[in-house]
Amino acid sequence: MKLDCLFRSSPSFVACLSRAMQVNPVFVESGVVLGAVLCVHMAVWNQHSWCSIALFIQAFYVQHKWDRLLQSGGAVFQFRPSANSGIVPASMVMPLLGLALKEKCSALGNVYFERFSMVITVTGMMLALFLSLIAMGVTRPVPTNTCVIAGLAGSAILYTTKQTLTVSEVIEVLEVLLIFVYLCLIVLYLMPRCFTPGEALLIVGGISFIVNQLIKRSLNLSEVKGDPVNYFLPVVVVGSLLLGVFFALLFCFMESQTWVSSLFFHIMTAVLVLGILMPWLSLFIGRHPLMWLWDFVMLNDRRLCLVGYWVFLAVVATCVVLHQNHQRQSGSKKHQASTVVRKYFHLIVVATYVPGLVYDRQLLHVASVGCLAVFLLLEYVRYFRIRPLGQLLRQLLTLFLDERDSGPLILTHVYLLMGMSLPIWLFPTICAPKGVLSGAGGLVPYAGVLAVGVGDTVASVFGSTMGEIRWPGTKKTMEGTATSVFAQIIAVAIFLIFDGNINLNSTYSWIVGSITLVAMLEAYTSQIDNLLLPLYLFILLLL
Repeated sequence: MKLDCLFRSSPSFVACLSRAMQVNPVFVESGVVLGAVLCVHMAVWNQHSWCSIALFIQAFYVQHKWDRLLQSGGAVFQFRPSANSGIVPASMVMPLLGLALKEKCSALGNVYFERFSMVITVTGMMLALFLSLIAMGVTRPVPTNTCVIAGLAGSAILYTTKQTLTVSEVIEVLEVLLIFVYLCLIVLYLMPRCFTPGEALLIVGGISFIVNQLIKRSLNLSEVKGDPVNYFLPVVVVGSLLLGVFFALLFCFMESQTWVSSLFFHIMTAVLVLGILMPWLSLFIGRHPLMWLWDFVMLNDRRLCLVGYWVFLAVVATCVVLHQNHQRQSGSKKHQASTVVRKYFHLIVVATYVPGLVYDRQLLHVASVGCLAVFLLLEYVRYFRIRPLGQLLRQLLTLFLDERDSGPLILTHVYLLMGMSLPIWLFPTICAPKGVLSGAGGLVPYAGVLAVGVGDTVASVFGSTMGEIRWPGTKKTMEGTATSVFAQIIAVAIFLIFDGNINLNSTYSWIVGSITLVAMLEAYTSQIDNLLLPLYLFILLLL
């Protein structure tokens, strides 16, 4: 009775109690990332893994300050709204990736790749420290405690870098950092509201590393070796970057929607591809790229069947887009595609990737890189309204916008492609003599299919249609997350049936734990899950 009177007489107490029971999604997201960091640390247990823990602590404090800066509108650039800064999950991706790769390949005695993995780890840490330094530099008043923690973490990382890397490797890290600085200034200025700080770190940092590696290999052609397939992605990324930056700066001073500008766009694109990228690529593979590609695709009948099957699925996806736009024209102009309709494309992508993973991963690698080039080119055409397809693409793709496409670019479909393809592009072939890793590593190429194609799709569909119990502080439901985990386990069982090269070696508990951890990250993150989820599952399955 006294307690009831206390509640009645103290409504503020009830309000405080309800606020205390609420869960901050950022804390849970950081806790999930910490779980991944500890998993990598226990598997690797070296100086760099200890530095990754220090990096996590300082990133956690910096994210808290940057989130407050974004809420107050004091950020220098315009970042994607309705999302936190995402510093913690983005800062840990590249360091953990390098640690996992080093652990997997050190047993084979490959000294070169082991050193390369260390460069990846240190580069990721330096990029994260630089972004944290920028965050604290623009925060007013200056966060003293956060600066002290960041200084201690940075000192430990710098000391470890001095002890473990050679002078040439340190110079390579600094080169990537320099490219990152200039690309961030260009990308964030030309594309406002397209990224959160964490997404900018993840995307621009990855592009900076690729650019540096391509320049390094171009200057040392005598040392170029390996599978020609691996050189397609760097050339496409650098070519797309040059094309986008050039026309973004050019069309600041001239109208892009005229026929003259459109003709100039097509001519310059052809010049870049045929006059620069093709010769550049031929230096790496030793042949004309088109002739090599023809022989590559025509190698056997299986590849021709896969290409025909993929063309059919591309036609199906196009028909879905046209059908949904026809419904919008016949109904309300404000009609938007539902979550279930958008997940149709996830199912189509799963149907595209699984046969390629089972039967021909090299062909899937090349095809996904080519698809990325086409997607980026079409996005440029849509963004600049290049005739004759620019305005048509704007009308067709507007239907499928969601809250993450708040900037001038529409990148959802590009993120979906990248999320499915990143485990294939990053697969350490040099550490798998027979093309397949042992244990849970056998599922590494399937990380994108599991996390995005199966897990994210099932969680969204079941969560939006049948979910009732929401995770505290989010719009995601417990039913969606649980169904996502079960669906991914079933998918693993199906992969075991059709792909005889996978041998899990009694690592089932680790696989289930990794899937569950990534599913929790999907439930609580506000970042682009199509990028984060495959990368974290990729890292955990490598261990």
